[in-house]
Amino acid sequence: MIKDIAAELYALPRSLVSDGLDASLLALGRRMPAPIQWSVEEHPCGADRWTWKVPPRWVVDEAYLEIEGGPRVADFKRHALELVAYSVPVDKTLTWEELAPRLHTSKKRPKAVPWVFKYYEPTWGFCVSQEAYDKLPRDKRYRAVIRSRFETAPGLTLGVGLLHPEGGTTPGPAEVVVSAHLCHPFQANDNASAVAVGVEVARRLAAKPLPAGSASVRFLFQPETIGTVCHLAANEALIPRLRYGVVLESIGNRDTLALQHTWPGGSRVDRIADAVLRRLAPDHRSLPAWHYFSADEKVLNGPGVGVPSLMLTRAPYEEYHTTDDDLSVLDEEMLRHAADCAEEIVRIAAADYTPKRTFRGPVHLSRHGLWVPYEAGREKAVANQKAMLYFEGDKSVFEIAEALGVDFWAMREIVDRYRAKGFVEAL
Repeated sequence: MIKDIAAELYALPRSLVSDGLDASLLALGRRMPAPIQWSVEEHPCGADRWTWKVPPRWVVDEAYLEIEGGPRVADFKRHALELVAYSVPVDKTLTWEELAPRLHTSKKRPKAVPWVFKYYEPTWGFCVSQEAYDKLPRDKRYRAVIRSRFETAPGLTLGVGLLHPEGGTTPGPAEVVVSAHLCHPFQANDNASAVAVGVEVARRLAAKPLPAGSASVRFLFQPETIGTVCHLAANEALIPRLRYGVVLESIGNRDTLALQHTWPGGSRVDRIADAVLRRLAPDHRSLPAWHYFSADEKVLNGPGVGVPSLMLTRAPYEEYHTTDDDLSVLDEEMLRHAADCAEEIVRIAAADYTPKRTFRGPVHLSRHGLWVPYEAGREKAVANQKAMLYFEGDKSVFEIAEALGVDFWAMREIVDRYRAKGFVEAL
């Protein structure tokens, strides 16, 4: 089950640079099928990556908040989300007025503890439910203890899986990136669900390889934003090879799929995704880029990179960024449906190519074994004949299928037959 992958990740404390994130990558490596080339990259803490700096590794030995002489209000050992992620060390006694700005709650989910992070801001705080907050005495003093450390090694880690089509890698813009961030601790839907779907897509593509000449597929599992920045900044020669990006985000809850388009929109992968979802998810929501939020597509699709990248998600959902985002939020049918849609988008995006004719005049189809009789189906026969009108090197197989109103794979079969006879070359 796809949910089993999410469950394994959910149980790990996956903060930005942490032992929990390292353990998650080891778990993913064990689940990757053999044809996928799996590697773990490490980036030194403190290193500059474009305009960003790699953050330190955060280690917590102990952290708690207690009423002076009374019970504990929050305890990292009880639940890691009761401490603001990346809190600096503290050991002090405070009045309620001093403490209150350091406490975080979720008014939308009053019984739940929110997840709050301050990755790039040296501060500290605790998280409690709104119900617990309302009951805290205002006339008492509180002791806050945070024994945390910021270490420079090991560095930030991220996982990369590379899968080539039949026959190996091809030249040109020949990779499609599938990305899901990995750094939200004890959040099942955000984003263990999406990583699990990404692993399932990898398994399927490995079991049924992409046809020869297709783009390779790069699976990227990383700390959000900074991980993708690190990967691309350290591998800038890779950027011209990237064709499209498909970012998976919060995708296992019980809601319709939402497609957040590329920036500024209108790219071929947008149209591929629209066509796939019209067929496989007719109730999907089609939205502009960054409609709800953005994840790693803002790096892939961002300034100086410019790889058209879209997001598939089931956001928004009520349990977002709270302790309520547990495994009960995930639905196996939703995960499997998301994998179906993501797989088909990736397959078409990777297998698409632009045909250019090598002939003049209409091809003598019957002479060259290319005739399709009308008895095989009028739509197929007509598409087989009309296809040659589009082999001018300015439309891809998908765009020809789009123009003629036929399925991509049916059109790919037609074009491949012309290509096998030498009448078409692939640009």
